[in-house]
Amino acid sequence: MSTIRLSKIFHFEAAHALYGYDGKCRHIHGHGYMLEVTLLGKPLHDSQHPKNGMVMDFGDLKEIVHRAIIQDFDHALLLCRQSPFHELSTTLSNYSERIVWLNYTPTCENLVIDFAQRIQALLPPHIKLHHLTLYETPTSYASWYAEDQ
Repeated sequence: MSTIRLSKIFHFEAAHALYGYDGKCRHIHGHGYMLEVTLLGKPLHDSQHPKNGMVMDFGDLKEIVHRAIIQDFDHALLLCRQSPFHELSTTLSNYSERIVWLNYTPTCENLVIDFAQRIQALLPPHIKLHHLTLYETPTSYASWYAEDQ
C-alpha cells in the first residue's frame, strides 16, 4: 500500500505587531497569509466506503483547518499577551472584537509551530501532519516538518 502526501492551501488575512522588534514590524501591520498543509497517510482501500481511495477528504481537511485556525485568526489582530499591548486590551476590544491574545510573539515562525499543534490535535490517528508552510508574503515563509521535531 502506497503512502501519499496530501496537500491543501488556505488563505487568511491577519494583522500583528512584533513588540520589541528592531524594525518596522514592531508596528501593527497586516498580511495576506497563505498556509499550505500537507498530510501523510495511506489511501483507504474499501470499495464499499464512500471515501475509498482517499487519504482524507479535502472537505474534511478544510473543516479541520477552519476549526483549528481560520475561524479564530482570519481578519484578526494577533498580539502577544506579555507585551504592553495587553495593557490596552480593553480599549482595543472596544474597536475590534477580533483580537487574538497569544502567549508568544506572533512571528511567522511561532505561528507555524502553534498551527502545527492545533491541526495535529484534530487529525484522525491514522493520518499524520507531514509539514506546514506559512507564507507571510509571497516570498517570505516559515516551514514546520514533523520529521524535524
